[in-house]
Amino acid sequence: MFPEVKQDALKRMSYIEGHLSGIRKMLEEDKYCVDVLKQTYAVRRAIEKMESLLLEGHLKSCVVEGIQSGRAEEIVEELKDLYILSNK
Repeated sequence: MFPEVKQDALKRMSYIEGHLSGIRKMLEEDKYCVDVLKQTYAVRRAIEKMESLLLEGHLKSCVVEGIQSGRAEEIVEELKDLYILSNK
């Protein structure tokens, strides 16, 4: 993993964790459901952004290296599995 990708992903994880803690507090305090849902949507978008960042980094590094080292079929299988998992 590229160092800048790792740093960005960790920063995004901190943001997501903070949001999740805030959602827990909102639930404990019986906040308005729509307000809670808006926060859950924000967390989902943040996770999707982090996933996109990680996938892009993987494609630019591990996938390229794997194909160059003769592991193309294994790499394609991994990508296929990720695709299937993302659509469940």
